[in-house]
Amino acid sequence: MYTSRFKRRTHVKRFCILTLTAAFAFAGALQAQNPFSTDAKNSYNGIKNSLTKAADEMPEADYAFSTVPGKVRTYGEIIAHVADIQVMLCGIAKGESKQGDAGTKKTKAELVAALKASFDYCDAVYNGLTDADAATKVKMFGRDLTKLGVLNFNVAHDNEMYGTAVAYLRLKGLVPPSSQGRP
Repeated sequence: MYTSRFKRRTHVKRFCILTLTAAFAFAGALQAQNPFSTDAKNSYNGIKNSLTKAADEMPEADYAFSTVPGKVRTYGEIIAHVADIQVMLCGIAKGESKQGDAGTKKTKAELVAALKASFDYCDAVYNGLTDADAATKVKMFGRDLTKLGVLNFNVAHDNEMYGTAVAYLRLKGLVPPSSQGRP
């Protein structure tokens, strides 16, 4: 009797281990089928997280702050610019001619909502991208680029704008999201 239970438990454990191993292998194989689009999506999700937190981090009163008033964008204008350019670029990759309206927003709540909406729109584009589809050519600024090229440009632009936002946050005595939790 004891041997029978022991064998059953051993078989159940083996079955569970094999099932989990197969599931992880299958998930890895799926990602391996689309390594380029998966890398683009991972980069996008990283900067999306940083920009979203940066938009939340700056107090409402400082959304009108500019390092050189009248010469460079305010913090709020940076957030609006990111949202509008994202909508345009993800629209290009999706085959749509989209224009954002974040530039018309003024309050922190409106701008954060516009940024979130731009990420929601882009999420579907990045999530739906496969490596085969990523090679499809589209027009961006009069040039032929792949969809992957357009989406990688979006990530690069987001990173550039995040770098600018970091300087504004630091000038206001705030720690940027990507540096929080570090000594």
